[in-house]
Amino acid sequence: MWQRNHYIIFGKLLIEGIATKRKVIIVGAGPAGLAAANELAGHADVLIIEKGRDIGQRTCQVMKGRDCIYCNVCSVTAGVGGAGGMSDGKLNLSPLIGGDLVDFVGMKRAEELFEMVDAYFVKHGAPPEDPHVPPTPLVQRAAANGIEFIPIRQKHIGSDMLPKVIGSMKADLEKRGVRFLLETTVESVIAKNNKAIGVMAGGKRYMADFVLLAPGRSGSTWLGEQMKKFGVPIKYMPIDVGVRVEVPAVVYEEAVKTNWDPKFRMYTPTYDDLVRTFCTCPYGFVVQDTYESGVGVNGHSQRNCRSSNTNFAFLTKIALTEPLENTNEYGSTIAEQAKTIGGGKPLLQRLGDLKKGRRSTWDRLKRSYVNPTLKAVTPGDISMALPHRVVTDILEGLDMLDRVVPGVASDATLLYAPEIKFAAIRPETREDFEVAVVDNLYVAGDGAGVTRGIVPAAAMGISCAQGIIKKIKA
Repeated sequence: MWQRNHYIIFGKLLIEGIATKRKVIIVGAGPAGLAAANELAGHADVLIIEKGRDIGQRTCQVMKGRDCIYCNVCSVTAGVGGAGGMSDGKLNLSPLIGGDLVDFVGMKRAEELFEMVDAYFVKHGAPPEDPHVPPTPLVQRAAANGIEFIPIRQKHIGSDMLPKVIGSMKADLEKRGVRFLLETTVESVIAKNNKAIGVMAGGKRYMADFVLLAPGRSGSTWLGEQMKKFGVPIKYMPIDVGVRVEVPAVVYEEAVKTNWDPKFRMYTPTYDDLVRTFCTCPYGFVVQDTYESGVGVNGHSQRNCRSSNTNFAFLTKIALTEPLENTNEYGSTIAEQAKTIGGGKPLLQRLGDLKKGRRSTWDRLKRSYVNPTLKAVTPGDISMALPHRVVTDILEGLDMLDRVVPGVASDATLLYAPEIKFAAIRPETREDFEVAVVDNLYVAGDGAGVTRGIVPAAAMGISCAQGIIKKIKA
């Protein structure tokens, strides 16, 4: 009899324990949201709400024999895995690259978080090796020409392998009790007495004890609107505007042997603007990107299928002050103008044509020995779409880079435009990225204006999750 009563009492306690388990809603299933859920699983009931599709339904490339075929028109900003889930899976393992996380948590803490992210990706199929950055004359040559080259630890998963890694993460989270609500848009955050208590999503109320907003850079405008609603101070961050450069792979061979995604930074002579390389795709493919206000370009590279070209973004930073501080609004006008000039397609121009002040045509492009990997483009004049200052920065920056990477400023080099890295709106936060004013509301990832990239976004998600766990245990 005692045993039966004990079982009943124990069962009651167990049921009550489940009923009172703290609930966490994560908005966004990108690197920040997935990494946060991985930390929170077992400590709370976790629901991830994502407006995009599952990773298996987002693939933009298919194999046909030995050839890689890209659809070139799919949206790559939303869905499980986030915008990073449709990238070529570069893991930059230095806190010095990819945003300002160090300013918030310090270098030692950032390095610890980055190691946790690396281990998480390796667990689900990323390359386990510790990449070594070999010594190279490239560093000295860059310094001699006024260019900073930043050799860092990197890993490359590949756009063909990354969906499997993301799929493994999602399956593991579901096995551990994390629930996913996909293809559902979160309209707003619900708060009461300056405390987050849930969200409105798909016209329904979902209640929780904690809310973590990780909507990615494409959701940053929405995040800013939520912050304004609650009176949280926000700051508009700079945007990056430029082109995607495509050259024969042999031209960039030395650089990519040093780092798969070599990082060059320079200041241009006319305007003293910062110009940088970003997202290098060795033996890769240029693909179409989709913005809210227009179309742009991006790049992919795979592990098992290669082109004969290498492409990279070449970007100049734009920060604004009064009267217009909203850099995203300015970037949107550039994207819209480029879309108009390109007839709804990205623009493509030979560097030699841009230098001579003439538009490219298909006939002129055929004379180039660089075969474009993105065909759904409009040959045209990039100087009619991008601001004069940006075009000047691109021309001067490529001339500088050519002294370090000979051939990159050849007349045959291809330029696709626009490539715009829209800024995130940075809310004011407290410890563990809990937002000012509203308790139990956290922000993470590129949409919160602190990080730029897969690894730092995931690291920020882990930091938020650990902050929530501390509150749960308090």
